Amino acid sequence: MTSSRVRKEVDEALYAFVDRQRPVLLAITEDLEPMLSALDTLLSGGKRLRPAFAYWGWRGAGGVDGPEVFSAAASLELLQASALIHDDVMDGSDTRRGQPSVHRRFEAMHAREGWPGSAESFGTGAAILLGDVTLAWSTEMYEASGLSEAALAPGRPIYDIMRTEVMCGQYLDMLEQARGTGDVESALRVVRYKAAKYTIERPLHLGAAMAGADAAYLESLSAYGLPLGTAFQLRDDVLGVFGDPTETGKPAGDDLREGKRTVLIALAMQSGTPAQRETLNHRLGDPDLDLAGVEELRGILTETGALDGCEKMIDRFAADAHRALAEIELTPEARTALTDLAVAATARRV
Repeated sequence: MTSSRVRKEVDEALYAFVDRQRPVLLAITEDLEPMLSALDTLLSGGKRLRPAFAYWGWRGAGGVDGPEVFSAAASLELLQASALIHDDVMDGSDTRRGQPSVHRRFEAMHAREGWPGSAESFGTGAAILLGDVTLAWSTEMYEASGLSEAALAPGRPIYDIMRTEVMCGQYLDMLEQARGTGDVESALRVVRYKAAKYTIERPLHLGAAMAGADAAYLESLSAYGLPLGTAFQLRDDVLGVFGDPTETGKPAGDDLREGKRTVLIALAMQSGTPAQRETLNHRLGDPDLDLAGVEELRGILTETGALDGCEKMIDRFAADAHRALAEIELTPEARTALTDLAVAATARRV
């Protein structure tokens, strides 16, 4: 099965679930239509990586095709929607996937209608609640996927720890921004829990566990998933500073305005001169940073060797993942798919 076919099946399952939920919300009141519209817009984008890794974890461990597994895997997109909505609120992000972020969308609605009170507070509150709804729906979709209890039961504790890890990873991310220490090890810890485990390792575990894989098999998947997930996030961090906005869906240098203490920034803080470190500390996190300021910080990240160092780390982690993949017992189709996914996750260049 090709990656495009997997995405098609995931999309169909995801949209069918939301369509079933639509009359449930509208039966309460038509005033909930803007929440559904905001969710529709958000779900129309995205790479569907987590469902893809869950599906190939299932197939690699001997699971057979069927609409039920796509439904279970697609539930991860609702978990991702919740994480993105809340993440954008905490970061104060204006855009997501080339569209206004959910809290900005509701803020604009409040202002457009001329309602009394704070438009910003309304936008934040509405977004938090929609994020809560999608979090609840992720569990509901998983449980209603149609898979047998024998398949669902071993997946539940993995789903539980996955939710816990990504929320703790988000807290660690906020903590690093608040501390502003610029420590490489701490930045990698954020990557591990907010991205590597959540994006690749746990979805693989989920799919494989549902197919009946044992603990040793899940451990072998970790040897592939953790380094690949780390490389994936490091690539995203590079693109968040140097990427093309038409590709990333965010304004140029948005991660710099949000003050993200990524590995890329930590490497620059580690290698930079006192003047370069002072400039980074002073300008990082400035919401009014203009394009000239973005270019100045990009120059520092390049001159200090941080960009080159991050690229080398990406190559090293990706190589570790490829080596581990060769040692895992997989169906041929799953091996090919996981190899292709590894390339797709890490080979994007600025």
